[in-house]
Amino acid sequence: MITFDEAYAIVMDNCLALGSETVPLEQSLGRVLAEPVLSDIDMPPFNKSAMDGYACRRADIRNELTVVEELPAGVAPTKTIGANECAKIMTGSMVPQGADCVIMVEDTVEVSATTIRYTEEETKTNICTRGEDIRAGDEVLAKGAVIQPQHIAVLATVGCTQPRVAKQPRVGIISTGSELVEPSEKATGAKIRNSNGWQLAAQVEQMGCLATNMGIAVDDEEALAAAIGKAMAENDVVMLSGGVSMGDYDLVPGILKNNGIELLFTSVAIKPGRPSTFGVGEQVRVFALPGNPVATYMQFEALVKPFLFNMMGHAFRPRHVCAKLNRDLRLKPAKRSAIIPIRFTAPDRVEPIEYHGSAHINALCSADGFLLCPSEGSSFKQDEEVDVRLF
Repeated sequence: MITFDEAYAIVMDNCLALGSETVPLEQSLGRVLAEPVLSDIDMPPFNKSAMDGYACRRADIRNELTVVEELPAGVAPTKTIGANECAKIMTGSMVPQGADCVIMVEDTVEVSATTIRYTEEETKTNICTRGEDIRAGDEVLAKGAVIQPQHIAVLATVGCTQPRVAKQPRVGIISTGSELVEPSEKATGAKIRNSNGWQLAAQVEQMGCLATNMGIAVDDEEALAAAIGKAMAENDVVMLSGGVSMGDYDLVPGILKNNGIELLFTSVAIKPGRPSTFGVGEQVRVFALPGNPVATYMQFEALVKPFLFNMMGHAFRPRHVCAKLNRDLRLKPAKRSAIIPIRFTAPDRVEPIEYHGSAHINALCSADGFLLCPSEGSSFKQDEEVDVRLF
């Protein structure tokens, strides 16, 4: 049995390189940039007005000013501003040559149909200068960024309509166990519904990878071997849930070895998730996770998600916050680290949720994150600050 940190390092050191592809801008949300994006223009591309008002020379603002032109947004100036002249200008419009400030329209009065007067003593420049935000050639988005809506705006601004992104890992998901039936079936007798396959597929899709839920494989060596072989042939990553403990029907590790998978670890000192297994093949990586759904969920979040992001060139950094505990938390001495689901009761306060063990999947529905507690009987006092990793 190895520590979680050792398992994490092994997993991250054994990613597959999948290459890259270009996609249309409208299909790029959630994808990982495979190269930096450079701007092809200055932003703003010209000196533009930050206000509705009048563009003029600062030296003339105490004089009456003759309006020589009106400049709606998108209309280029045709005149140069001279002494005691101004152009009526809208926010975002190009500032004409000769003007070095824009006076706000609410600080002016009309003297005549073609003349205005400024009513204040001083003015800010109220001009956004060319290139003050971005210069042509600047890197605006870094390689490895996960494209979010605000990044879409930047890509559009710099004309990057075909961003180059990392290829998405294809992830095949197998739920093992003769006790399983699919959600559409009634679970009778000793049967239970398959939740792991659907949960893992949703977790994979949520982070921008391609999930294939390959259904249930019963506890039969021939059936399991066929399902695993098919999944390995069709995917970059295979995830199995169940069949990795020490029981007579836990057949997965042996079948993986027979399929050319080198198992790099088969046990991790963490609760829940001790039987978590990871192996490598020539063109495929395999995670065999425990069958209990909380353990499956948590091990995906803690171990598999960073791995899949790393395959796409993104250095995943989970969000952490500090919060105070509402009550004491004391764990029994153990040789394993413990993952404790946590919910917020106020913006800066948390409490452990009622949690009956690694089969208690509905407990996670009220959880906002978790504590990763070291082994050997961790204890925390009420009002003590703890580090919460957010889902």
